[in-house]
Amino acid sequence: MKNTILITGSTDGIGKATAQSLVDQGHTVLIHGRSQNKLDTVKAELDQRNASADVEAYAADLSDFAQVGQLASAVLNNHQHIDVLINNAGVFKVPNKTAGNGIDIRFVVNTIAPYLLTLKLLECLGASGRVINLSSAAQAPVDTAALGEKNRLDDSQAYAQSKLALTMWSRSLADKLGKQGPAIIAVNPASFLGSNMVKEAYGTQGKDVQIGVDILVRASLSDDFASASGLYYDNDKGAFSDPHPDALDPIKNNAVTERVEEILARY
Repeated sequence: MKNTILITGSTDGIGKATAQSLVDQGHTVLIHGRSQNKLDTVKAELDQRNASADVEAYAADLSDFAQVGQLASAVLNNHQHIDVLINNAGVFKVPNKTAGNGIDIRFVVNTIAPYLLTLKLLECLGASGRVINLSSAAQAPVDTAALGEKNRLDDSQAYAQSKLALTMWSRSLADKLGKQGPAIIAVNPASFLGSNMVKEAYGTQGKDVQIGVDILVRASLSDDFASASGLYYDNDKGAFSDPHPDALDPIKNNAVTERVEEILARY
């Protein structure tokens, strides 16, 4: 079965490698990145891999909520239905830690933008769709004040909190939508995969990115994940597992989700 799959942050790293794997299987793949030049290059590469697969490119800076909305509108203009949204784009170490809206860019890109994009594409995904959110083994209790303010956390704390916040809204939104919405699943693709982000953050080559690609493809397409909405898959363990204890608390999950909605309501 041919699926239509949108992957954010798919011009390098695990996102690009996942796009390659899905294109090889003949799926329609919507790639996303900030740079139009990089998008054009990657699209050309993917077109060469499998001429029978449809590849579309969408440029947007996810640190800008207006551009997130424009990305969703562009996808909706071209597709009445998409099967899978993979919220892969993420940042760790960046030159400017504050986005243009004055908020820590790690929370903006890693937590808030994927929430906004998911909401705008819910109707397009429908009850049969899936949202795969790239979480991490790095998870730390969320300071909801820091979530909506300028950077006041170090890189590791900001990243770990942003990934737990992503995992928490995944569960909260899954609970809210129930069977009326797509399956929303947080996935740790594996620790220290050899992406550019890991290399820059930790100075290590990391493990084979294909480890993460395989679980993202499986999460997107396998029947094993069809009824996993609200769950967390830990690829370090190779199984569904408990995330940080805070993400098992509905009250805390709802509080983080409400904080994200409060922030978005200002823009």
